[in-house]
Amino acid sequence: MKNDYLPRINAKATKKRVEKALFKYRDYLITIPNYLMPNVTASYSIVPPSNTNAFHSSTENAAIERIQYEQERSSYLSWIHDAVNSLKDDERQIIIKKYLLHNECGYDREIMMDLGVGKTKYYEIKGEGLLRLAFVLKIEVYKKSEVKAS
Repeated sequence: MKNDYLPRINAKATKKRVEKALFKYRDYLITIPNYLMPNVTASYSIVPPSNTNAFHSSTENAAIERIQYEQERSSYLSWIHDAVNSLKDDERQIIIKKYLLHNECGYDREIMMDLGVGKTKYYEIKGEGLLRLAFVLKIEVYKKSEVKAS
């Protein structure tokens, strides 16, 4: 008798979600938004300054936003590092070479040759690694259950 009460994983959607998280990791590695950089252009206004405790300097606002961005970035990078480090060696090598290198993304064929595995075995290891990563990151996607009428 088949157990219909356990949720089933949607492997395709889960792998896409993990890849999205890994691409965000790469974005964090290579980008810092321009709006977080301080303004060096002088601005003039005919409105007189007010004496409040609020920050009005674009440099101060940029510094605060930059600190918040860096904290979020650092936390996210650590989250991904810890999860990837929990993978099996071959899975970890594939994930790092395919998604996490700063200057370039790896190609499946090159990684396959580096590891000395065939195409079928490579995609099996990669798929298992992505699913295991989803569970470690707690971002897995489940199939919607259908309630059967009795």
